[in-house]
Amino acid sequence: MKSFVYGTFLACLLWVCMSLAEVPKPAIIQKSDEWTVEARFTHPQPILVEGYKDGKARRFWYMILTVTNRSDRDVDFYPKCELLTDTFELIFSAENMPEAVFEQIKRRHKSSYPFLELLQRASNKILQGEDNAKDLAIIWPDFDANARSIRIFIGGLSNETAIISHPIEKDESGQARRVFLRKTLELNYDIAGDPAFRSDAKFEFKDKRWIMR
Repeated sequence: MKSFVYGTFLACLLWVCMSLAEVPKPAIIQKSDEWTVEARFTHPQPILVEGYKDGKARRFWYMILTVTNRSDRDVDFYPKCELLTDTFELIFSAENMPEAVFEQIKRRHKSSYPFLELLQRASNKILQGEDNAKDLAIIWPDFDANARSIRIFIGGLSNETAIISHPIEKDESGQARRVFLRKTLELNYDIAGDPAFRSDAKFEFKDKRWIMR
């Protein structure tokens, strides 16, 4: 547990430092060998799963991401998604998500998304064209009820990259450690509602942008 907390703290610290530092922005016009898939998404919503592990109901949050490859080639797809609260809680989309959570989401959306997949189980290739679009469920365990805003970072939607100097860490030679950045979709939400009534939390979409992270 200590290593997880420490790792989360370092990740949040790095994010803050990089926010203040001069970080490259995604290219307005990509190079000929670079690509970015089209991404559409639903806003986060809760789902309560009954009988989870100890027999108690547990709340999860999820969104559905639809990705379409409109480039001129089939592309490699290795997605990664994180949720960061304004209370500095960093949560990775659940890789070992219990099957019951995903199955309940699939049943809820079977008419709109009949071929829904879990993000982490998606094929590592996205073929060209609308007919090969993927609908992907991104799921997180419940997060800090006192959070008033969240940021969602979705990576793997582009092969555009950049390398910068770490604002704090040094390598063995005393030089700034190099940090590898990927073009990432950032979604920002404010959260309204009484923390005591978690199911009534209201997400207000603020904006989206592409960043290097």
